Formats: sequence, structure tokens, C-alpha cells
Amino acid sequence: MKKTILTGIRPTGNLHLGHYFGACQNWLKLQNEYEFFLEIADVQALTDNFDHPEKVRMNVKELAIDLLSIGIDPKKTTLFIQSKIPEIAELTVFYSNLVTIARLYRNPTVKTEISQKKALFGNDGESVTYGFVGYPVSQAADITAFTGELIPVGEDQLPLIEQCREIVRKFNHIYGDTLKEPEALLSPTPRIKGLDGNEKMGKSLGNAIYLADTEETISKKIMNAKTDTTKIKKDDPANPEVCMVYYYHKLIKNDHLETVCEECKKGSRGCVTCKKELIEKMNEFLKPIREKRTYYLEHTEEVQKILEDGSKVAKKKAENTLSNVKTKMNINYEEL
Repeated sequence: MKKTILTGIRPTGNLHLGHYFGACQNWLKLQNEYEFFLEIADVQALTDNFDHPEKVRMNVKELAIDLLSIGIDPKKTTLFIQSKIPEIAELTVFYSNLVTIARLYRNPTVKTEISQKKALFGNDGESVTYGFVGYPVSQAADITAFTGELIPVGEDQLPLIEQCREIVRKFNHIYGDTLKEPEALLSPTPRIKGLDGNEKMGKSLGNAIYLADTEETISKKIMNAKTDTTKIKKDDPANPEVCMVYYYHKLIKNDHLETVCEECKKGSRGCVTCKKELIEKMNEFLKPIREKRTYYLEHTEEVQKILEDGSKVAKKKAENTLSNVKTKMNINYEEL
């Protein structure tokens, strides 16, 4: 039997190239090799957007369209919405008794994100909610609900997988062998840099190219991309390795990459020329995705059915896990 993979993405906006190259491209391969569950994690998105739930709701459809447009195949992948699986929430409650508040605060991923919140809001953590601190427990419920054996993650997410493994071990120790201990499947691609050279691409940083961007939007963004700051005049030699334009030429595998590199080093290629070539190549790269997006935007009823069908399949799987968990905990009251 194929091993099961569970992965998820929060509906906080459209997919950008960081998502595509950092995770989604790998998912397209994995869906051919494993039983693949892909969760649109709207409940987890509410930990940051509890006061603006309409944003999360709107982004669920947009995210689903993006995922289908890049090649996620509903015949190979169970694509579902987290909130339509109430069993996850029930498992979260049970698992919350197996982990201490102190342990959650020691989780490196949680610590980092809390520090970011403190810096953003300028307080001592008063804005940090119970749901935010406890989301690793909810994530453990996501993984175990679908008997996830392999979890695709970046290195920064490894502490969350270890937290899940601890919960699984503790549950099995107390109640008997019930849950599978997941293993991390590290992404083969490092984090994708933003147009400004930042190590992270993101909406809040304003440095991302989105799969939904128009040709005009992409043109404006690339024309503002960071280049080698030591290059003053058009014919000055430059270092392509510190230039974000060259970085994206490499990312989308421009077939003239060697020429771009050589001309940049010699000073025979101006930055404007290089950017214009990247705009053309980027739009060629995104063209098939745009065409699929147009189709799904015009057939939203098909997207809705894919999500409904996927959520039904996922719910059935989660129901089975929850029944096993409650039986082992001696709280399955179908028969008194």
C-alpha cells in the first residue's frame, strides 16, 4: 500500500513563486507516488485572522483555484477544507491534555513567531492568543486524523513535526498503540528569496510574484527588482550572484542563462535589458498557469464540487481515526 502524506497550506492569500518552488512543485511529484491529502487550513489561518474571517473565506476559493491551476489533480490528491472536518477539532481537545503550556512555549517555531508578534505589536505578548500558542496541537490532530506518515516541510517546520511525534508517543504510551508517528519529508528546495533580496518572499514584505499576477503587474515588479548595487553605469561589469534578476532567471530555468551570466560579468548587458528579458521569460513560464486559472475562474462550480468531494473523503478517514482514539480512551459511548 502507498504511504500517506498530509500537508496543508493556510488560505491567507494567493500562491506566489515562493510557495510554488518551495513546496508546490514537490507536491506535484508526490501526488503521483503517495496517498496524498492536501488541506486548506482555514482554521489555522484564523489564529492570525480571527477578527477578519471574511478574508479567510474569500481566500479559500482563490487558493483552491491556484492549486488546481498549477496541476494539483483531484483524481490523485484529496483536496479538502480543514473546517469541514470537525473530527480534527475534537482530536485537538484530546491532545491538548498531553502537552504542557511550557513545552509549547519552548517550541522554536512558536517562539520565533511569538517574537515576531511582539515586535509587530510592541507589547509583551498580550496579543498572543491561546489558539496561536496551541496551533502545534491542532497540527498534530491534522496529521494523525489522516494517519499521515510523511509530512513535507521546510527546516523551519521540523520542531512542529517533533511536537506531533511527542504527542503520538505519549498517547500510545497511555492508551495503547493507536496512532502512527509521522516522519518529516524535507523540501528539496530552499526558501525562495524575494524581489528585494530578502531571504523570505511574502505578502507582508511586498516582494512577491504571485501566480495570479497580470503581465502588467509582473512587469512593474521586475523593473523594481534589486540588482548589483555596485553597478552604476550601463556598461559597468556586475556580479550576477547578488542580483535578484539573475536569481529569477535561474529559478525559472532561462535557456539563455549562461549568456545572461557572461554578459552581466563583462558589462555588455544593462540591467534594463536583463529585466525586460526576465519579464518575457516569466510571462512565458506563467502562461499555462494563467490559462488554467482563467478556466477555473469561469467554472467555480467545478472548484466547489472538488472541495466538497475531497472534504467528504477526508471526513470519512478522520471519523475512523477519531473512533479508534475514543475507543482507546474509553469514551466511545455507542454502547453503555
